[in-house]
Amino acid sequence: MSLITTKNLKGDLFGGITAGIVALPLALAFGIQAFSGIANPDAASMGAYAGLVGATLLGFFAALFGGTHSQISGPTGPMTVITATLVGGAFATSGGSLSTVLVSMALAGIFCGVFQILFGLIKLGKYVRYIPYPVLSGFMSGIGVIIILQQLYPLVGQSGSGSMLNLLAGLPSAFGHTSLTALLLGLGTVAIIYLFPLITKKVPSTLVALLVMTLVSLIPGLAEVPTIGKIPSGLPLPFFASPKVTLAGIDWMQVLKAAIIPGLTLAGLGSIDTLLTSVVADNITKTRHNSNRELIGQGIGNAMAGLFCGLPGAGATMRTVVNVKSGGRTQLSGMVHALLLLAIMLGLGSLVQYVPLSVLAGILITVGWGIIDFKGFRDLPKIPRADAVVLIVVFLVTVFVDLLTAVGIGMVIACVLFMKRASDLVEGGYSSQELTNFDKESPWDDEHGMPDTVAHKIYVQRLNGPIFFGTINKFKEVMQTVPQDAKIVIIRMRLVSFMDQSGLYAMEEAIKDLQARGVQVLMTIIQPQPMYMLTKMNLIPDIVPESHTFPTFEACTTYLHDLLGEKKN
Repeated sequence: MSLITTKNLKGDLFGGITAGIVALPLALAFGIQAFSGIANPDAASMGAYAGLVGATLLGFFAALFGGTHSQISGPTGPMTVITATLVGGAFATSGGSLSTVLVSMALAGIFCGVFQILFGLIKLGKYVRYIPYPVLSGFMSGIGVIIILQQLYPLVGQSGSGSMLNLLAGLPSAFGHTSLTALLLGLGTVAIIYLFPLITKKVPSTLVALLVMTLVSLIPGLAEVPTIGKIPSGLPLPFFASPKVTLAGIDWMQVLKAAIIPGLTLAGLGSIDTLLTSVVADNITKTRHNSNRELIGQGIGNAMAGLFCGLPGAGATMRTVVNVKSGGRTQLSGMVHALLLLAIMLGLGSLVQYVPLSVLAGILITVGWGIIDFKGFRDLPKIPRADAVVLIVVFLVTVFVDLLTAVGIGMVIACVLFMKRASDLVEGGYSSQELTNFDKESPWDDEHGMPDTVAHKIYVQRLNGPIFFGTINKFKEVMQTVPQDAKIVIIRMRLVSFMDQSGLYAMEEAIKDLQARGVQVLMTIIQPQPMYMLTKMNLIPDIVPESHTFPTFEACTTYLHDLLGEKKN
């Protein structure tokens, strides 16, 4: 697809502008969060500027060189949490040197970009599919909780930093010195974000909340609250040419050592975050992204952002969905979004200084709330015990230890689970081909008796092998081959011996997509474990009625004869 097409030029322009409007308050909020661990009066303004620079440069270059046509990239919650840890650590170990902080962040962003480019060149994009759902769920939920807890301090007009245990210990003191004005502004922000869409969804509620509550804070007579402060104006400069950076006093070996591991972590997390968003974009636009090219584009964008002291980021799900829903379909929309942010950064920097930090805290609290996987936690009593343990362990390590350890533990668990389940299934009599093959072509023996008068009216989807985190990508591809004109789809699960949490959610999504098209879904199930899990998770009967499930294909055929008014021969 070309970058610019006359057919969709209007949609790309409108989608990019809308995504840019949504991205503005998030870029400011994430930037300030990244610098929240710095005890410096200019920390908020420096962070806001870094957020805007990162959103602009990453957004432009990732769109230009990436492999997902409608993707919008910028600072995200998970990436910002890691950056905040890096920034706070650099500030503490350097004795409060802002130069060391900015250089450390810049180098970490550059390393992140270089690693992502390497990931794309050696074609690591396809391996994201092998990360189990419980690992992702526990990790993302942990990040959501961290974001919310960190924002409780600015929400009440106070400041706080340090480890999660220190933050929790300091909450009673912070609440004891609450600024009522800051608290009301923050809560008002949350209320507008959730309630304004009930009036209209044409205007981003986040932007409305930012503007309305900032204007409210300027009403004469209200107590003063901490604000962003004036941010720099003009085009961004490379970190080595920035007036805020003095290179002479920097311990380069210490900075390089401190930046390379966070850079690798940012690259890994950013790649996962981005490719998951790419899948969301594919599902909406009915297209298919190029995962390795997307990683290269993200790498170029993050390297450029790091070079100019911008915040690293990834493909942003909410901004991408807004872009697509507003008409964006090509890379042009992402570039327009970035150019709009550049224009705002150059022309409206003097107005941003009045935004209260409690308003941005309210915005980030809604972001953190949206990241938490409540569905995964609700299903803990229902899913396999191993999946539940993994989710809880990764969640607790993410919140109370650190993200680097959580990433490492999550990847080790993913490898162990994959090897164990593959081994169990091979020992159970499945060949390596059967572990990943879902046959949709050849009829099975018991289907030859189906009369043509019935067969041409239905579509039979045959699943051959277990559906778990190692095979769900292939499963999704196969389910997307169901013809658009199909009215009845039979999902045959005779050879599906096992389903884990990843497979259950993939099945649920596939069935809901078919039903949204008006397709009646029937299922033939023999194996006990999948039937038990589908019933325990309430896919049966809440999504597929029990009357639409059959122990044999013959019973399903009999039902079809009755449904279609055919006489069985």
